[in-house]
Amino acid sequence: MSTLSSPRKILVTGVNGQVGFELVRSLQGLGQVVALTREQGDLSNLDQLRSVVQTVRPALIVNPAAYTAVDRAESEHELAMRVNGEAPGVLAEEAKKIGAALVHYSTDYVFNGAKDGAYVEDDPTDPQNVYGKSKLAGEQAIAASGANHLIFRTSWVYGARGKNFLLTMLRLGAERPELKIVADQFGAPTWSNTIATLTSHAVAQAFAASDSAEWWSERSGVYHLTASGSTSWQGFAEAIFEAAALEKRPQVTGIPASDYPTPARRPTNSRMSNDKFVRVFGLRSPDWKDALGLCLEAR
Repeated sequence: MSTLSSPRKILVTGVNGQVGFELVRSLQGLGQVVALTREQGDLSNLDQLRSVVQTVRPALIVNPAAYTAVDRAESEHELAMRVNGEAPGVLAEEAKKIGAALVHYSTDYVFNGAKDGAYVEDDPTDPQNVYGKSKLAGEQAIAASGANHLIFRTSWVYGARGKNFLLTMLRLGAERPELKIVADQFGAPTWSNTIATLTSHAVAQAFAASDSAEWWSERSGVYHLTASGSTSWQGFAEAIFEAAALEKRPQVTGIPASDYPTPARRPTNSRMSNDKFVRVFGLRSPDWKDALGLCLEAR
């Protein structure tokens, strides 16, 4: 008499966040998704994280949860480092103990933004703010753990929920006739759904591999995962108002970043090459403008 084996468990953190919300949906067909809210899996509580992993014993941990208040991190250095630096290392250590793998998300802010072209994974890191330093510490802790892992660096993440540039522009655009937006910082606006969808396809490849150990041995590491193409914050704002088809569009005036000082220094160039991701997984991300249109339609 045969019995059906129980589905593999996929532990997902931060499920009320932009990327976490999308991941819960995109990973559903690959296993039993165990979705953790911040209260159930608080990255500032390292003992709780260890206990959750040992209790659930997942085959895969996917960690989109993070401390993302970039400016506030300048005055909350210890908390940012615990959540973004130490917690990913703890998740990786616990994953290794039970033979699980870890998917984690990092940021363009690990670079200083001074490069002329698109950053590749092996370019020297040089974060210019506390947030970037904390995310780099997380990358390093995961690598040092020896756990099987995929680290996806992304940029300018937006979606139909949470706090992000898209929703801020839609709100301000309805309130003000003119907006002044930074025009000399460049990157790839990346829809949270794009990140989740490409993650699920990569994870599907891992689960389908005939030799799982070999698959992870050959592919563990850092990858850039952003939308294709790039623009400035001003260009992103203008595209939002065009795609949203507002009855009255605000006038968007470009300003230098120096005219909009913030506690945390931002990189001028946040462009990252996806070539390694495409080469290894055979997956391509959509153009940022196309993804923006789809996001607004879905909203």
